[in-house]
Amino acid sequence: MLIDYDLLSAELRELVELDTAYITEQAIRLDAAYQGLIKGIIPNEEQCITDPAEKEPVENVLDNYRFLRKYYGTHWYVYVFILRLLSFHNPFRETSAFLKNLFVKRKPLYPDQEVQQRALASFDQYDSKLLRAQPLVSVIIPTLNRYEYLKDVLADLEQQDYPNFEVLICDQTAPLNHSFYEGWSLDIRLIPQEEKALWLARNRCIQEAKGAYILLFDDDSRVEADWIAQHLKALDYHKVNISAGVTDTLVGGGLSQKSAYFHFSDVFDTGNAMVHKEVFHNVGLFDRQFEKQRMGDGEFGLRTFLNGYRLISNPGAKRIHLKVGTGGLRQMGSWDAFRPKSLLAPRPIPSVLYLSRKYFGNSSSVFWLLITVPPSLIPYKWKRNKKLRLLGIMISFLLFPLIFIPVAISWQQSSQKIKQGPKITWL
Repeated sequence: MLIDYDLLSAELRELVELDTAYITEQAIRLDAAYQGLIKGIIPNEEQCITDPAEKEPVENVLDNYRFLRKYYGTHWYVYVFILRLLSFHNPFRETSAFLKNLFVKRKPLYPDQEVQQRALASFDQYDSKLLRAQPLVSVIIPTLNRYEYLKDVLADLEQQDYPNFEVLICDQTAPLNHSFYEGWSLDIRLIPQEEKALWLARNRCIQEAKGAYILLFDDDSRVEADWIAQHLKALDYHKVNISAGVTDTLVGGGLSQKSAYFHFSDVFDTGNAMVHKEVFHNVGLFDRQFEKQRMGDGEFGLRTFLNGYRLISNPGAKRIHLKVGTGGLRQMGSWDAFRPKSLLAPRPIPSVLYLSRKYFGNSSSVFWLLITVPPSLIPYKWKRNKKLRLLGIMISFLLFPLIFIPVAISWQQSSQKIKQGPKITWL
């Protein structure tokens, strides 16, 4: 969804700086639209470009390099330049554009604290009719061998200041401990499941949920007492169907700068997201091609976006993700989408390549592998460390034959998934 600068209010225009140094008028407008999205401008439909075909980008190499230099680090700038040369683009034109934009200063995009506080104050003062109506919310939790952490999850839910919700727990633990679920001051519906299958578990809970709003949660997370209320209020305030809560992790990094304010979300996290049930009716449930692997939530988020739904990143609905090393997907052999626990296991996880190839094609997926695989050689807990990520890139060159084999295996297994097609059921 592209913001049309000309249709923004005077107050919103102040957040955007028109850059007239671009060659084409179109680049000036697209740059403004990008600024607006990152700075948290959430336009209504009248403030967006309604016919993207009329705004189709016109290739201008100088404009491309200017944009890249303004908003991305030097390593990305150099990396794209090298890729363009290796992709047989005109070397004289590429080198000229690269050098002419080399000294363009990088622009910070995040809104200042005053702007953030003003937006959050407006939200805090909002009298939500939806919140007052108290619709039934269905909190969905798949769990596997995590009773030690699930007890804290349920304790947090007991403290919620929003009263009208049910809790559906699909327990895949063997043996299942029925007595664990006794004595809670919660409306708990237990769904035992013998198969160790995360996406099947979530789909089953959604199918059995009675609420108009589905709140997806993890079994190793902690939330504040207003967590449910913050999700509902954000849906009402922004008139959207998906509230993507923010996640702070104890391992592998923390909150980003963007997590401090409302904006269109580029992340859909099934550990902390509220979705109106009509979305599942219209786009289907989770694709079981991601079973025992990764990025099923990312695929669902992308599918909802392509079907016209807007995802709002919600700073008020925060969770702490413990990222415990046992139970859940950790038993399936990976720390994240790119880091299997074994060096020779498929890298990235095959479902991740299935997602990339399905939506973006093989060529883009190859370039994406060049970006994502080398840093993945660094352990998960250090993945935000820029110096160690650079070390991972250097190591990948030294161990290229050893790294190529897991990537080739992942590519072959993703091809099988593509041949089989999506495994999506519908409400």
